[in-house]
Amino acid sequence: QAYLSYSNIAALTHLARKSGWDITRTLDNVKIWTHEEGAVLSFKVEMQAKVPSRVAFSLLSDFRLRQCWDRHFLTCELLQAVSEEEKIYHVTAPPTTGQKPRDFVILVSQRQPCRPQEPYTVAVRSVTLRAVPPSPEFCRSEILCAGFQIHSNGSSSCTVCYFNQVTSGVMPYLAANLTGSSKSIEDTALECIKFLE
Repeated sequence: QAYLSYSNIAALTHLARKSGWDITRTLDNVKIWTHEEGAVLSFKVEMQAKVPSRVAFSLLSDFRLRQCWDRHFLTCELLQAVSEEEKIYHVTAPPTTGQKPRDFVILVSQRQPCRPQEPYTVAVRSVTLRAVPPSPEFCRSEILCAGFQIHSNGSSSCTVCYFNQVTSGVMPYLAANLTGSSKSIEDTALECIKFLE
């Protein structure tokens, strides 16, 4: 578990530090970037929120609150609090056209910054849990690397960056967005800002 948790945080930190991000869209408080490396597509959503970074961290690290602003989360159940900083959740997501609803078993690792210039981190990856085997009513999907980095912009505002390394399980929710025929990423980001503020 210690290794999984360390590699969860390390994978997100590594993804965030990659160079070569291309900006694809800019709104007032939201910027969307993509990064392609071989067959791997990642995206980053940067959001400006008028709340202290520690408040954003506390709201974004509890995944049971995710349904308040993310319509891709139908349900989110806490399966296991491994420690104060590590929790395992079972998430269900709505079906995309002609498919069964999807579900995910995820490890969420949260870290406070060790130094003032470092961000708060909430890292997410799929794990296998014997107690929650795949069910015939859902299409079990995988998250390789996703999560939030929250940078302080002073005492009352912060920059929230959401990252996701896209897998086939996540792609159906993004395909229309990345081709420009849907605005679900922007809409979700604006809902997230509204929720935080």
